[in-house]
Amino acid sequence: MDIGLILALLAMGTFGGFAAGLLGIGGGMVLVPFITMIFTARGFNPELVIHMAIATSLATILFTSLSSVRAHHKHGAVLWPVVKLLAPGILVGSWIGPWFGKQMDASVLAAFFGVFVAFSATQMLVGKKPAAARELPGKPGMFAAGGLIGILSGIVGAGGGFISVPFMTWCNVRIHNAVATSAALGFPIALSGTLSNIWFGWGEPGLPAYSLGFIYVPALAIIVLASVTMAPLGARTAHKMPVRQLQKVFAVILYALAAYMFWKAVN
Repeated sequence: MDIGLILALLAMGTFGGFAAGLLGIGGGMVLVPFITMIFTARGFNPELVIHMAIATSLATILFTSLSSVRAHHKHGAVLWPVVKLLAPGILVGSWIGPWFGKQMDASVLAAFFGVFVAFSATQMLVGKKPAAARELPGKPGMFAAGGLIGILSGIVGAGGGFISVPFMTWCNVRIHNAVATSAALGFPIALSGTLSNIWFGWGEPGLPAYSLGFIYVPALAIIVLASVTMAPLGARTAHKMPVRQLQKVFAVILYALAAYMFWKAVN
């Protein structure tokens, strides 16, 4: 790995880690497009670039989520009962998600990623106030919601914040609590999804050296080095920002990344 690549990955890790703490998105929604650019420039197999970017991004969340949630927990913002209700469905869904992703053509997967990022951005930007009586569902509903969050996160390589944050705010959870709780959900998503990407990518023809399934280990190591130091800073910043400003930051970043992935899908 040359110095240019190392610096690029460190920069991505810095930005992704900060976004993970700030927005509760695990950093994956930010990292996947950038990792895709770098892997494409390195000449990796075009049919595997998106899959590898998603898997590598998801694996970084194992580390950034722990760093981020620790900072949120200090502020008393993590709703641990909600985490316990969503986690079982998330573990199941996150294992299934990478299998679905493997069946998709690279361009379809990029478009799928773009659609859900744009949807999430719109939900946050509109900021429609939920009905006063709306609340989180019971155990069966939470398991189903966790399963959907896990499946989509496993497909697109994100920590689930792009679905879990709008879902929780729609159920009248404060945005700061939703972000903090989403950060805590990142670990079970990443754990199950990473193991799934290793399993389903094992022995795949065309993978570069130093790959563990679909995960490119050198990129993972460098990104994690930077991201775990920045996630707590992002979390502290989140608790100092007003609600609408936080939602707008979330939306603008996601729209920009969705546009890139749509461009990737048609090229």
